[in-house]
Amino acid sequence: MADRTSLAALELLVALDVHGSISAAARALGIAQPTASAGLRRLERHLGLELVSRGPRGTVLTPTGRACAGWARDVVAAADRFETSVAGLRAGPPTALRVAASLTVAEYLVPRWLARLAAAGDGVDVELVVRNSADVMDLVLDGAADLGFVESVGVRRGLRSRTVAGDELVAVVAPGHPWAGRRSVGPADLVESRLVLREAGSGTREILEGALARAGESLPEHLPTLGSTAALKAAVQHGGSVAVLSALTVADDVAAGRLVALPMAGVDLTRRLRVVWREGATPSAAARRLSAVALDTPP
Repeated sequence: MADRTSLAALELLVALDVHGSISAAARALGIAQPTASAGLRRLERHLGLELVSRGPRGTVLTPTGRACAGWARDVVAAADRFETSVAGLRAGPPTALRVAASLTVAEYLVPRWLARLAAAGDGVDVELVVRNSADVMDLVLDGAADLGFVESVGVRRGLRSRTVAGDELVAVVAPGHPWAGRRSVGPADLVESRLVLREAGSGTREILEGALARAGESLPEHLPTLGSTAALKAAVQHGGSVAVLSALTVADDVAAGRLVALPMAGVDLTRRLRVVWREGATPSAAARRLSAVALDTPP
């Protein structure tokens, strides 16, 4: 049997996709940048594929690299679930609330909810896992998370849900972009632009694809995909690209003048943020307290 690809190499590839540069990926993994660069070269030799394009402006994933990163993400997520489950067996009955949340909810809403719980003297010991909406639902269905927070159109069979907040997607460009002075953009404008997207499985992408389909448009094939909101913002600010992101995630950047938000004309990009739990399961007291705070906290 051929040697299997190491999990560390796959984690490095996913980190590069998520963070957008070797230096940022190395920082996220706690390794030196030369070590990360050498690891990527070894992975390319092992797979016999060109995963990254190296140039004066840095290292970026090739289309092949982005495809491999998407598959690697599934492997890393499965390994995370394995480690979490084994750790739970070692520790005995769980004492912490295991929560999985989509990127938007995890970065911009969960910290507010936990702060409110702490201020009320009712802190909850939370283990937070950040995944896209599809993966969050898988974790809850598998029992690897007690609660999930998602931004997708619907929820999987076997889950119950409740809306905790509303949100809207907006197109964002840099202040120097030709669109910066416009009041809105239409679906046709968007699909013909230098668009960058979240990966398949993210709630943001699912909402956008559905809205464009209802308007008679579809996303072009082979668009650049990035695994984090921060990477998309960087592509917009420094690369002249266009992204469609949650209004929650860009509010501070718009207020500071780093980005310009443009409503989408002719399509409905509003969405519901939901808490999900397994059908037939009784949420713990900690889960009920967190859900109650989420329902009572304005976005």
